[in-house]
Amino acid sequence: MAPKSPVETLDSFAREKLDALEAQALRRHLVETDRREGAVAWRDGRRLISFCCNDYLNLSQHPDVKRAAIAATELYGAGSGASRLVSGNHPLFAELEASLADFKQTEDCVVFGSGYMANMGIVPALVREGDLILADELSHACLLSGSKLSGARVAIFRHNDLAHLEELLATHRGAAKHCLILTDGIFSMDGDAAPVRELGLLAARHDAWLMTDDAHGIGVVGRDNRGSSFMGDAKAAVPLQMGTLSKAIGAYGGYLCASKPVVDLIRTRARTLIYSTGLPPGTVAAALAALEFIRANPDYCRRPVEKARSFARALGLADPVSPIVPLILGDAEATLAASALLQAEGYLVTGIRPPTVPEGTARLRFTFTAEHDDADIARLAAIVRERILQRRAAE
Repeated sequence: MAPKSPVETLDSFAREKLDALEAQALRRHLVETDRREGAVAWRDGRRLISFCCNDYLNLSQHPDVKRAAIAATELYGAGSGASRLVSGNHPLFAELEASLADFKQTEDCVVFGSGYMANMGIVPALVREGDLILADELSHACLLSGSKLSGARVAIFRHNDLAHLEELLATHRGAAKHCLILTDGIFSMDGDAAPVRELGLLAARHDAWLMTDDAHGIGVVGRDNRGSSFMGDAKAAVPLQMGTLSKAIGAYGGYLCASKPVVDLIRTRARTLIYSTGLPPGTVAAALAALEFIRANPDYCRRPVEKARSFARALGLADPVSPIVPLILGDAEATLAASALLQAEGYLVTGIRPPTVPEGTARLRFTFTAEHDDADIARLAAIVRERILQRRAAE
């Protein structure tokens, strides 16, 4: 028998992996989804109310945001053409970075091609072998991936556990030249907030640099909707405020708001900025218009959290601090079945399974937007209560 070709062995490897994932209800599939208005999504010709989108303020569909993107595309073209350090640094970048720095109350800002690229570039640019990274166990995957790339020693502290973090600092900080503490500001799968103020105080006592990923905070939480660093009476001491432009801001990209020296260093050393093409002008213009809207409409920006709370109260859950409400079902197959049940009723709620969340914590992740109708939320809560929770309780 002739030996198999590399193509055959590669395909065989892929099929075996896919079959194993299928058996565990962990195989993923892309599903074409058409989003055009408010909180509505279309799939397979069906109109669904989406409760799984991170477009918390529905700004990706806002007329002013779309007009800004179109005008910038007409003026500057569809793409930036090169890395920002070559010739792709079109004039809109400076405007957006100044606006973000002002919004986050920092000296400067640098914009990346995405939030994932931001974290993959920032962390290795700041720490390396001989340094220490301490990361919350539920930090977003891109923070952990950036940590692995850095070469620094990485230790994980239990979720939002300040005592455990302090224990790790006492044990390991002295042996490291520099120390970086990493956490989400608002955790994407659980919707809870990091104790950012306390983390800042703890970091200061140990000469550690605190970095928060505020992807799910900017625009919807904190004073003037500025994000997780502003959830207390005073701004928390967070020298590295990272975030995305793809959630509440409704566009695409990532950013770091920090001091001018730090931002200058990141512009010079972050590989994901240096070696990738800059964001298209239309995308940057859309983010600028969205930020202007957020500044001008604080009451509107509070709606997603208010609507999340009405849903949680209808189910007897604790008040959420963000637009994210998880319903942990545990089993991946049960989660997929619950998602299918809701879709049959006209609601799009994606089931979240490992490895996105820890084993045994598969869940429905409900996200709420400013444009969700209160009647739709009430009906959704009733279906979840009567056809998912009560049925599970009776099993």
